[in-house]
Amino acid sequence: MKNVLILGATSDMAQAIAKKYAAEGWSLTLAAIEPELLASIASDLRVRGDVTVDTKTFDATDFENHRAFYESLETRPDAVIAVFGYMSDQEKVRTDIADIRRTIDINFTGMATMLSVIADDFEKRGRGAIAAISSVAGDRGRQSNYIYGSAKAGLTAFLSGLRNRLAKKGVHVMTVKPGFARTKMTENMELPEALTASPEQIADAVFKGLEKKRNVVYTLWMWRYIMLIIRHIPEFIFKKMGM
Repeated sequence: MKNVLILGATSDMAQAIAKKYAAEGWSLTLAAIEPELLASIASDLRVRGDVTVDTKTFDATDFENHRAFYESLETRPDAVIAVFGYMSDQEKVRTDIADIRRTIDINFTGMATMLSVIADDFEKRGRGAIAAISSVAGDRGRQSNYIYGSAKAGLTAFLSGLRNRLAKKGVHVMTVKPGFARTKMTENMELPEALTASPEQIADAVFKGLEKKRNVVYTLWMWRYIMLIIRHIPEFIFKKMGM
């Protein structure tokens, strides 16, 4: 039975991904910073079906212990999906140095350090798949979320380089770029229905994307073309748009 390690496994998106992989017959290793919530999620998954679920405490910002965390896993994964992230209010984060650091540490540095450890192991084994949740916010800096967006842009570039490095080593790396997503983080926001993905839609896209060895997956699919247009707006016009 194949095993998937889900990092940041307590989010709505991660829980949907866990359910999808469990339904497809994979065993699960769920890792997150909230052990009690993690235990509850694992228990629910076991009740739903005949699935093996292990849990581990994981802190994305505990960079120095990322290797020790990975080496402590009872089962080495066949696939890793990094879902953890952090988005603050732009008005707050642009004036709060600690919040700027937290945004970058979780969304970029934590991803880069943890996935580098995993990449080393997968490269030695000559197999494996890695997927990480980036964001369309990283496709172009906008005044509405440029600090969060810059961290995601760094993650997107990191994943691109990692994919290039591991392409001939039997290891696949996939970048997932959700647009609007219907989660607890966005429950108080008015989002356009046609452009907003559910956690289940994202989970399906992640599973199918890794199965088909996609390099970059946008969810929903139309965001690929929306961001293509946004990226190609001339800067002198873009500055006037106030996005």
